[in-house]
Amino acid sequence: MYLLSYNRTALASPVILTDIFFSKPIQMQQKIFLSATWEYLAMLNYEVDPAILLPHLPPYTEIDFFNGKALVSIVGFLFNNTKVLGIEWPWHTHFEEVNLRYYIKHFDGNGWKRGVGFVSEIVPKPLIAHMANILYNEHYSTAKMSHMIKEENDELTAEYKWKSSKQSWNRIWIQAKKSLQNISHGSEEEFIFEHYFGYNKLNNRTTIEYSIAHPRWQVYPVTDFFLQADIKNLYGSPFVPFIEGIKPHSVFLAKGSDIIVHKPVKISG
Repeated sequence: MYLLSYNRTALASPVILTDIFFSKPIQMQQKIFLSATWEYLAMLNYEVDPAILLPHLPPYTEIDFFNGKALVSIVGFLFNNTKVLGIEWPWHTHFEEVNLRYYIKHFDGNGWKRGVGFVSEIVPKPLIAHMANILYNEHYSTAKMSHMIKEENDELTAEYKWKSSKQSWNRIWIQAKKSLQNISHGSEEEFIFEHYFGYNKLNNRTTIEYSIAHPRWQVYPVTDFFLQADIKNLYGSPFVPFIEGIKPHSVFLAKGSDIIVHKPVKISG
């Protein structure tokens, strides 16, 4: 277990946030699997040795570097107004998710598609985890989870907590100014958030690709943050030297928006 807290001035680079996407426009004829509102996306970003990501790479993808750096992100956010196949399933419309993701790209013969892969995805709803794992070959597991969003004066606080039956509580806490800012072109915020595809390995010769659609997000200027997490048990020993006790490369908090996740397609050689 490790605890880490820094204020805004201690960060290695400017603080702010976003989620998955890039180059090729989404094909509108693709069928929708899920729609929802993603809100208060809290993201702690770390530089890692690219070698630790290689075992996780789906076929036909490669690491997408930011200024020569391989980044991973611990992300906490809210699902609201969730519909699967157009249906609001009882007790499955509002819930938290925490994941560890990395940044990759796929060349489809015409251009590069920027996307993300996942090491771990955690939700409190077994049905959501089961459906995502079956249809998208995701890496979902379930845990007890809670969140807190608080606005006071000109400050906004977002907190996500989660634990399995054999773990202590893990916690992401971010404080920010309530004034929203646009994401600058060419910034780290743009790199982190403008990846519009997800990729998962189906087998050694097949990758699952799905596209996600949402407007360009705005971010809250982060002033302080705190992370308490059992990195080894959550993500594996290779990630410990790059996250445990290490100052993040950046920390972001995005407002979020309505999103659409399209049905998956398969990529094979």
